[in-house]
Amino acid sequence: MKQSILRIASVFLLLLGHFNANAQAAEPLYKTDWIRDGAITAAGVGMAVIGSSLILNKEPLTEADLISLDRRQVNSFDRFSTGYYSKNAKDLSDIPFYTSFALPLIFLADDQAVPQAPQIYLLYAEAISLTGGLYALTAGLTNRKRPNVYGTDVPTEERLHKYATNSFFGGHTAATATATFFTAKVFNDLHPNSSWKPVVWGAAAAVPAAVGYLRLKAGKHFLSDNLIGYAVGAGIGILVPELHKKNSNIGWRLTPTTRLIAGESIQGVALTKRF
Repeated sequence: MKQSILRIASVFLLLLGHFNANAQAAEPLYKTDWIRDGAITAAGVGMAVIGSSLILNKEPLTEADLISLDRRQVNSFDRFSTGYYSKNAKDLSDIPFYTSFALPLIFLADDQAVPQAPQIYLLYAEAISLTGGLYALTAGLTNRKRPNVYGTDVPTEERLHKYATNSFFGGHTAATATATFFTAKVFNDLHPNSSWKPVVWGAAAAVPAAVGYLRLKAGKHFLSDNLIGYAVGAGIGILVPELHKKNSNIGWRLTPTTRLIAGESIQGVALTKRF
């Protein structure tokens, strides 16, 4: 999942050079800074790299760990899904997950969006890299077992998979929500009076919800993992463009910063108040 997000962010960054050179002059809807926003995007990538390293260095589960498992160790809210497993649901979840990344390409057919493509796609790369970075760091720093680990009838290789303790939080759900809500937010900003807004926002909400349901049935994430992933993804998808709007009433902005994580100093992102 992390690698997919980083590839998508890279593709949209490559598109920027073309549109920056060919877009018609227009009053931009969003205020971007190539140095600051480029640094934020790089920070998201950096967080993903550090998180990936933490994930790869986790102690894998053993067969002895599986023997000692007790579903009562799982909180009552999530316990109903312990032991869930479905390869079909897992494979189905990948379809809307990967498809959602391409949604912002619809703006290539929007006459009002094309002149602002450099800003839109820079912000999309920023949003998707932040989601990937937050997921990777969180999964790397936590060891929550996936629901399928508790299933005695689940294939042992699945229960002992190297990513078996990456349940928190729902990365597929988060990334899909970032893509869909970002697209809906930008459409809303470009066409504030459009009669299609309820349809666009409804679809933006439904697609990551479907992904979350499939990941739940697949035994990859508990309900709480998906709910948190949904909130994180939707929040980033909406807030990144909103915080960059020229006429935004939100007096906050994203700024690159440095934080010490797992003993390593890495570039991160902070939400700071504008005065």
